[in-house]
Amino acid sequence: MSFTVVIPARYASTRLPGKPLADIAGKPMVRHVWERAWESDADRVVIATDDDRIREACEGFGAEVVLTEPTHPSGTDRLEEVARRLGLEGEHRIVNVQGDEPLLPATLINQVADNLERYPDAAIATLCERIHDMASVFNPNVVKVVFDAEGMAHYFSRAPIPWARDLWGNRPTPETASLPETIGYFRHIGIYGYRARVLGEFVQWPPAPTERTESLEQLRALYHGARIHVDVALESPPGGVDTEADLVRVRAWLEARAGRQGQEGEHG
Repeated sequence: MSFTVVIPARYASTRLPGKPLADIAGKPMVRHVWERAWESDADRVVIATDDDRIREACEGFGAEVVLTEPTHPSGTDRLEEVARRLGLEGEHRIVNVQGDEPLLPATLINQVADNLERYPDAAIATLCERIHDMASVFNPNVVKVVFDAEGMAHYFSRAPIPWARDLWGNRPTPETASLPETIGYFRHIGIYGYRARVLGEFVQWPPAPTERTESLEQLRALYHGARIHVDVALESPPGGVDTEADLVRVRAWLEARAGRQGQEGEHG
C-alpha cells in the first residue's frame, strides 16, 4: 500500500525566519528533509509552502511543490489542503514530516506509515520515546503521552503524567523526585501519519477545550473520538532546528559526516 510524505515548509518563523532555506552543507535545509523522505518507502514526496521563495528553491532541485494558502490556522489545515488538491482518497496514508527535521531517519517515516496499515482502527499514527530523567518529565516543552496495551493514546500533556502520587507526594521538583520503577514515561515525537479522510474530518472539528488549555493540536482528534496509535520509535531521532544554536549543531553534524564519507572514498 503506497503512502505520500508531505513536508510543510513555512518561511515565517519567530525564532529563525526563513529557516527552510538556511544553508546546511551547501544545500537548503528543506532539501535535506526532502532527501531523507525519499530514503523512506514513500511513493511520493511533496513540499507544501506558502512562500514563493521556498517554492522556487524547491523546484530548483526537482521537488514537487504545492503552494498553499497563507491563512491556515494550523499545520493540519495546510496538510488537508494538500491532500485535497492532490486528490488523495480516503484510506491513502500521508506522513507529515516537518521541514526543520534534516536529520530525521527514514526508518521513523516508514514506522509511522506501516503502523497505519497494521492498525486499521487508528485514524492517526505517531511515535514516542522513553524518558529517563526527571527534568524532562517536569518540562512543559516535553510533551508526555499515555497509551494503552495496544498502543492507542489516552492523553497527551505538558504535565508530568501519570502522576506518581505515593512516590512524589504533593510538592515534588525535578531535583527531589525520582522516576517510578513500575511504569514508563514517554516523550511524544512530533511525526504523524494520517488517513486522508481523517484530515478532511479534522479541519471540520471545532478546537477541543483540552487542546486550547494545553496548546496541543492532537488533543482535538482524541476529543472528537479519533484513535491515535503511538509506537516507541525504532531509533531515537536527532533534534530538529528551532534556533540558531540548533542550526550550528546540525551543520557541524552533517559537515562532519560529509568529511567522513570523503575519507572513506579516498581509502576505498
